[in-house]
Amino acid sequence: MNYKAHIREVPDFPKPGILFYDITPLLNNPVCFRSIIDECIRHYQDAGITRVVGIESRGFILGSPLAYHLNAGFVPVRKPGKLPADVFEVNYNLEYGSTTLAIHRDAIQKGERVLVVDDLLATGGTAGATVHLIQQLGGDIAGVVFLVELLKLDGRNKLNGCDIHSLITYE
Repeated sequence: MNYKAHIREVPDFPKPGILFYDITPLLNNPVCFRSIIDECIRHYQDAGITRVVGIESRGFILGSPLAYHLNAGFVPVRKPGKLPADVFEVNYNLEYGSTTLAIHRDAIQKGERVLVVDDLLATGGTAGATVHLIQQLGGDIAGVVFLVELLKLDGRNKLNGCDIHSLITYE
């Protein structure tokens, strides 16, 4: 299926010089959405996944149905102040500043097989920070899946050899 045909390219969003790949038309198409989820399930169905971690916020959209179909628990990774219980946090750099991500300290147990899910791999900062959080809690990264990967930004380098599955790539 040609997923790219359902992605809207928005120039100068969120700031001048950025080409934003809007996935909402893709998600709005039930055939495309089902195909995306089915492809990810096929890729990871035999990986022994026990937890699916969705990165705020679009990782929640893909991660929840994956967790359901893989018979795994779903864990949100959120911005600071959004989780109500005891959290583990990591600060990391973005290309235009720094930020923090948080996960509940009891969300992942030592040795659990974890699939990380997000909509976009660009420079790899957010995904790399999430992988770090999971590893600090003792989780084993079974894979990292992205809907879109921007190859020229080389974000894979920040994921230290993790199994990466991207459904759509742009040069």
